[in-house]
Amino acid sequence: MIEAVNLTKTFKQVKAIDNVNLYIEPGEIVGLLGPNGAGKSTTIALLSTLIEPTAGDVLFRQQSVIQNPKLLREVLGVVPQEIALYWELTARENLQFFGSLQKIPQSELKARIDTVLQQIGLEDELKKPVKYYSGGMRRRLNIGASLLHKPAYLIMDEPTVGIDPQSRSYILQAIKKLNQEENTAIIYTSHYMEEVEFLCDRLYIMDKGKIIAAGTKEEIKAILSAEKTIEMKLEKHSKPFADALIAQGLLANIQVAEAHISFTVGKNVDFLPLILPLCEAHQVVLKSFQMKEPTLEDVFLHLTGRALRD
Repeated sequence: MIEAVNLTKTFKQVKAIDNVNLYIEPGEIVGLLGPNGAGKSTTIALLSTLIEPTAGDVLFRQQSVIQNPKLLREVLGVVPQEIALYWELTARENLQFFGSLQKIPQSELKARIDTVLQQIGLEDELKKPVKYYSGGMRRRLNIGASLLHKPAYLIMDEPTVGIDPQSRSYILQAIKKLNQEENTAIIYTSHYMEEVEFLCDRLYIMDKGKIIAAGTKEEIKAILSAEKTIEMKLEKHSKPFADALIAQGLLANIQVAEAHISFTVGKNVDFLPLILPLCEAHQVVLKSFQMKEPTLEDVFLHLTGRALRD
């Protein structure tokens, strides 16, 4: 098990990570979520021994990784968010280079490269330099470089950013297969909640350097179990109606997008008597409304706020 214990990291006077505690068991996929600037990247850098904490420790097999980084590095793979490949080399040449850095014996490396190329679906793309690859192919090769030494633990930092839906689907299926067939434990960060729903067993949600929620997907969703999300569709957009709805202050998390309005309300609140008089007063035609159970995205936005962050 990899375990972060009271992990803290301060850069000058800024506390990027504040007393973070988390763990990942062998064979599970754990999601690490948070808005921009929440501290995910710093946490990943600490867990992967790239930087040392100001306080706290990272333990592997109940031994300090800070004191003995090699202990974890031998069984850990990291897929960075930025593509880390050599553009002038082919897929096989890139893997040959990274395999040599990992000190995989040459007698084993060719077979490992062949296996990894098959895992990432690039076994037929061996003659072109990487600079001619699509974004999805580069992402897959980026993942492949981290798999050569058969890591028991894999950190994946937004591995599907900026790629087409087909490549994204392929990568997600490959991650699932890797976990199920090789029992690889994975720490996964993403801003795509549907990816987290598909892959992860447990979740940690970070904000402002702290863990603000942790648990299974069902436990996280239960945070909003006392609320329901309502989606309304109007015949046409009406700003005065939307403004009046917001001004009431009786509904939460109101989101307006043209003729669609969504909000959350307590499960036992009868919301129609609040809305229908406003529809009549502003001559708004309510075409439909739908009640939804809370999603991970609903909980995430509830916990971290909806304001865009840089």
